[in-house]
Amino acid sequence: MRRHPTDGSGPTRRSFLARSVAGAGLVTAGIPGTGAAALWRRNPSDPEPRARSVIQVFLHGGLSHLDTFDPKPDAPPDVRGPFGTVKTAIDGLRFSELCRQTAAVADKLTVVRSMTHTEAAHERGTHNMLTGYRPSPALVYPSFGSVVSHEQGPRADLPAYVAIPDARIPDLGTGYLGAAHGPFSLGGEPVRDDFKVRDLLPADGVDAERIARRRRMVDGLDAGYRASADAIDATGVFYDQAWQLIESDTAREAFRISAEDGKVRDRYGRHTMGQRLLLARRLVEAGVRYVGVTDGGWDHHRDVENSLRRQMPSVDQAFAALIADLDARGLLDQVLVLFTSEFGRTPRINQDRGRDHWPRVFTVLAAGGGVKRGAVVGASDPGGAEPAEAAVSPADLAATMFRLIGIDHEKRLMSPGDRPIDIVRGGRVMREILA
Repeated sequence: MRRHPTDGSGPTRRSFLARSVAGAGLVTAGIPGTGAAALWRRNPSDPEPRARSVIQVFLHGGLSHLDTFDPKPDAPPDVRGPFGTVKTAIDGLRFSELCRQTAAVADKLTVVRSMTHTEAAHERGTHNMLTGYRPSPALVYPSFGSVVSHEQGPRADLPAYVAIPDARIPDLGTGYLGAAHGPFSLGGEPVRDDFKVRDLLPADGVDAERIARRRRMVDGLDAGYRASADAIDATGVFYDQAWQLIESDTAREAFRISAEDGKVRDRYGRHTMGQRLLLARRLVEAGVRYVGVTDGGWDHHRDVENSLRRQMPSVDQAFAALIADLDARGLLDQVLVLFTSEFGRTPRINQDRGRDHWPRVFTVLAAGGGVKRGAVVGASDPGGAEPAEAAVSPADLAATMFRLIGIDHEKRLMSPGDRPIDIVRGGRVMREILA
């Protein structure tokens, strides 16, 4: 049997553990909202927040604006598509027949019909809409949620940033800010009867006494380094946040969707999107600062009619229920809700009865958190191909969101190499949508 050297030249278990802790932390590299920024104090130069939290709904693949929130009923058949339209709660505004329930709460929304950018590939468009930046080969930019985590830190023993159901979309990540500000992922679907958040519970067989022993061991390992290594101080914060999350009744209760009244769960819909958005409401109500809710499969190059008839009703139900529920609970003015996709779809239906990628104009929705109720901003041209007025960029949307949650969008953050990077570059606060 091979043995380690006994002359002191080989690694020891203690030296390995010490180096591991000093470098990154043994078990907390994925714990969000931790690190130096967990000691956050509000910067006096930051604006007063209008919103205490943000929920961003992101339909990955590219939602057709023409078949949902910006229909063109007077256009030729290959432009207007297969769907009729319905009145909304805003006089003169119509949505697709697929969006009946959202139409009924339109008086609580701001409808932005002139979002535009130039990134027609999924990866690039997604990065643009989730970071406010066009992709760069030189630097990976952080997602909105990671910036919020970095700038504002956790609250009430809860992660600052949560991704529902997980962070499978790379652009939900931390970019140059580092893993400490990544999203807390569920590891499961809240629609499942057996849904549990795995990382809120100790591992099987690890009782309170064993946890306490582990904490004492880590403290002992850290003790010899704290005076000389800043990384150890940050790692200590990692551990503190990890233990708080595991031990917190507040966190466990916030994620316990089974505690919701059955009628409320029915109102959101007993389907994937319904339960994701219901959990998002529970999390912001408890104190999570940023919740990203994603859903895939919206890349409809073929058969856009049947695809949307199958997918859109559950999203329509869930989103409308979220807006109405937040409003009924007195939370809508405190929570900013964004409904987004990476781009829209082509003005004309293709030979496969679908629509292709189209970033030149599309629609996003906003509600609560300091934006107007019952407003329409911008417009597309009669064919739904270009902005006709008041073009809005991803950077504009980002600047407005940061302003509403109380972050100075003109601030700079440090990337590796001590290079200062604007939180948002070139974006303007959309004062026309502010309440």
